[in-house]
Amino acid sequence: MIDPARLDAAEARVRDDLLAERTPTGHCWIGQLSSSALSTATAISALVLVQRHAPPHDRFDGLIADGVRWLTAHQNADGGWGDTDRSYSNISTTMLVRAALHLAGRADEFSAEMAAGQRYIDSQGGVNGLRARYGRDRTFAVPILTNGALAGLVPWSEVSPLPFELACLPQRFYRFVRLPVVSYAIPALVAIGQARFLHRPPVWPWMRWLRRAAIAPSLNVLRTMQPDSGGYLEAAPLTSFVVMSLAATGRAEHAVTQQGVKFLLDSVRPDGSWPIDTNLATWATTLAINALAVGDQDVAALGGLDWLLACQHRQIHAFTGAAPGGWGWSDLSGAVPDADDTPGALLALAAWRDAASCSAADRTRIHEAAATGIRWLLGLQNRDGGWPTFCRGWGKLPFDRSGADLTAHALRAFRAWEQLATSMRAERAIQAGFRYLARQQRADGSWVPLWFGNQDNPQEENPVYGTARVLLAYRDWQQRDAAPAQRGLAWLSQAQNADGGWGGDGRSSSVEETALAVETLSGVAPCGRGDQAASDGLRWLVEAVEANRHHDASPIGFYFAKLWYYEKLYPLLFTLAALSQARRAAGNGSPVSATGP
Repeated sequence: MIDPARLDAAEARVRDDLLAERTPTGHCWIGQLSSSALSTATAISALVLVQRHAPPHDRFDGLIADGVRWLTAHQNADGGWGDTDRSYSNISTTMLVRAALHLAGRADEFSAEMAAGQRYIDSQGGVNGLRARYGRDRTFAVPILTNGALAGLVPWSEVSPLPFELACLPQRFYRFVRLPVVSYAIPALVAIGQARFLHRPPVWPWMRWLRRAAIAPSLNVLRTMQPDSGGYLEAAPLTSFVVMSLAATGRAEHAVTQQGVKFLLDSVRPDGSWPIDTNLATWATTLAINALAVGDQDVAALGGLDWLLACQHRQIHAFTGAAPGGWGWSDLSGAVPDADDTPGALLALAAWRDAASCSAADRTRIHEAAATGIRWLLGLQNRDGGWPTFCRGWGKLPFDRSGADLTAHALRAFRAWEQLATSMRAERAIQAGFRYLARQQRADGSWVPLWFGNQDNPQEENPVYGTARVLLAYRDWQQRDAAPAQRGLAWLSQAQNADGGWGGDGRSSSVEETALAVETLSGVAPCGRGDQAASDGLRWLVEAVEANRHHDASPIGFYFAKLWYYEKLYPLLFTLAALSQARRAAGNGSPVSATGP
């Protein structure tokens, strides 16, 4: 076993580093998402097309030049571009970067880079390779091809038409009409669908009439769904696709376009790049609260309860039509309530409730917010027993289906608020959730998450994250001896790399995945199966802290449509939870839930 003094020192160091990352007011953690070549490319394309179609025609030249400079400095050796500066090349980002350089009028200046990018695209199968990457989900393939068509690099005949007229239907009908895009992409469906229609109208007169009649009402849908910040989902790519499409159809001065431009100007970084999203402040803050609570920190003494409660959505959400009660990933106006951030917030509130310094008045406020959150989660459960991200019933396309990681997180929230869940007769929902998890377990014992990946995995999946998160649900509900849990523990132990860690390319482990595995093995099976793996992993993690590698972030995050990202705080958050759980397990001789004994 690791020397207890070394473990204590490592835990204290990571805790201090995490506390130092709070905002100056101390009410939350904002973190920092990685800069994204994909976001930067789409933002450049959007700004170029807006200034091309609306005076003054040089107002964004400086921003465009800075963005081009950042992009050309981050081309990979194989000629392609990856989503982050630590990502492998992919055909999507490479096609978007080439389109941006072409639209910016810099193709000749960077002819060598353009040629290398085209060679990479050809090696990946060109347009057919792009379509193969996304299958029947058009959420991202059509926007990429539209961007290419606007740049003159792709013929409009390659861009599939999108039925933007369906956006005029009431939101409750969206899931019944088999839209070719996921629920969060309705703005892209409208703007890109209109661009495709106006550049290549259908041959049937009745279809031309129908879509022409739907332009104005579908634009109203865009306006209704646009948040105060102007950024759809606080995401530069989605917002940029809307802006460039509207600008290219003569609507550069439309209110939606101008609000989108404002968002892009507000979210650009000093180095000329854009991240995939503004921030994950709510997500990062709840992860921090929960990690600190594992280490017996009195989280109520830290302050910030008012901020977290204010992050709860109290009205029907304009973007998804979601009922009140959920939390999104950020406190910003473009965030949308979902089934990962809501359980995270509920677990954080449970930790706050149980903290020594939590007042009776605060417990009352927490209880009221939790009751609304639990009710919101129950209303989101799919028929298959699992939980989706945003909308119930959208189960056809990848990022709308139920997810094992989301379902496990929801189940943990119900356990933390079991009395509330019982009063709402949630027993059947909980049982259905565990049946869903059992069905989703793979033959080897692992679970695959929806929102996290490993770029070295052949299918870009992250079974370490998925399995670790699911096993915590079995732990919290005292089902460690259940057959799925035992198979999961066996898989997680055997998935350990030779260096003692987990994840990465199998030879060089990642801090995030190692921490997830150590937290789970220490909390689920501290005295039995997984003991040696947990001990070796803990040693790897402590040595990483001693070598100051606990700040090394890996691109394990999946954003919408397989966009990779890394987050500055993930290594700290996951490492603190792991070290604290290992210390508690060693001291108590039995696992302790992150929400309390």
